[in-house]
Amino acid sequence: MKERRALPAPGSLPPEFGGGLFLWVRRGAPLAVAVLAFTGAAFHAGGRGWWMLAGVGALAAAWPSFLRGDAFLRNRAAVMRQDCLWAHALRPLAQWLGHEDDWILSFCGHNNQRVREAFGGRRAKRALILLPHCIQMARCKAGILDDLQACYDCGLCSVGDYMNAALMHRWEGRITNRSHKAYREAREYRPDLVVAVSCTDRLLKGLTKMPEIPCYVIPLSLPHGMCVDTDFSVPHLFAAMETLVESRRPAAEIQPLRREGIA
Repeated sequence: MKERRALPAPGSLPPEFGGGLFLWVRRGAPLAVAVLAFTGAAFHAGGRGWWMLAGVGALAAAWPSFLRGDAFLRNRAAVMRQDCLWAHALRPLAQWLGHEDDWILSFCGHNNQRVREAFGGRRAKRALILLPHCIQMARCKAGILDDLQACYDCGLCSVGDYMNAALMHRWEGRITNRSHKAYREAREYRPDLVVAVSCTDRLLKGLTKMPEIPCYVIPLSLPHGMCVDTDFSVPHLFAAMETLVESRRPAAEIQPLRREGIA
């Protein structure tokens, strides 16, 4: 049996990437429209009713951006549908400016911050981890899609770290090779929190497709391009689970069976 490797230390959750940009646009734009509308109502008596109506509508559009904690969780589906509309609507502009990934990551960071606030006082009891198959090395033959413990735990990719931590902490997780499978797995499991790892485009898609489930998202790094030998911050995942999810770790540590093989 192979000697067990030390797992990365979880540490604390890092600051969210650029969440202020999305919030500035999402909240600032309708508030600016509201100010202009009410100013127009003050100086244009003939169309005051229309100006007031426009101002109230703009305030209603900005209101979901102020929801936090339990209020955010109760209204999450509606809030996320509106936020996703903003993210998708301004994505072409961000792409034209050469900052598409920054815009999506800012939206994800804003989402993460609200999820952290919502689960800061009470941790999730039924969490699900979603990981993409591309974190496994392309040349590795281990059948982790069918059985996670088929991993050789060679230390050359992050799958082994996740397998050991999942067994030790009794985490529930899925590694899938298709987005629609991940969504189906999440809806069937019915978690109160999903911790998902994926590329920026799929993170935006996932938040759009599953607005009813609170999701904390972690972006992949793509050193070799899309879907080939990708990587992510394992300590970030561990920190998210320890900070946001109620501990289920048993008294005695569980060690996975090691399988001989070449990754």
